[in-house]
Amino acid sequence: MWSTIWYYTVLSVESALGVFGLRIIEEPRYAVIATLPAAVEVRQYDARPAAAVTVEKGGDAGRGEAFRLLFAYIAGANTSGSRLAMTAPVKVQEPTRLAMTAPVQVNETAGETRMLFFLPGAVSADAAPVPTDPRVKIVTQPPETVAVLRFSGTTRGVDEKRKALIETLAGTAWKPQGEPYFMGYDPPFTIPFLRRNEVAVAVAKAG
Repeated sequence: MWSTIWYYTVLSVESALGVFGLRIIEEPRYAVIATLPAAVEVRQYDARPAAAVTVEKGGDAGRGEAFRLLFAYIAGANTSGSRLAMTAPVKVQEPTRLAMTAPVQVNETAGETRMLFFLPGAVSADAAPVPTDPRVKIVTQPPETVAVLRFSGTTRGVDEKRKALIETLAGTAWKPQGEPYFMGYDPPFTIPFLRRNEVAVAVAKAG
């Protein structure tokens, strides 16, 4: 019971801070290997375990359903008999609650949404609790090099930012290797001008 109370107390604190764009949740580490015009960063990420879900819906409905499924997983919709290093190793005898991390990655195509929650660094893909919902999958995002354009405000301008990112890359040695996607670091209730939003695309250096 006390672990449940503590878990939701931490979430409440994170939510209160999140209104002002303050984050105390874990973020994947990366190295900036180049800075391009328009403040576009080229980042190198190591392999990262994640919980992923794909729903056959687009737009707000797709993002909403995917988020609910993934949040349910980290809040306890999972089963495991392993020991997980969170604040301390514990024997899991009830659904394990995992810490929220940022960013949330969203890939969208026509009529489909794929969303990933990256797992805390102390939790490997092999040791992650097994989701009770078969739609949630534990995956390992492979090491990748990505170009990233950061912006604030609402997500209504995401399409324009995706276009701006690709246009910026057109004048450089870095070539897109797929479609751009969105990475969100803050909850919807964060004051818009304090939000950290990003669009990213996998890249490779020509030649």
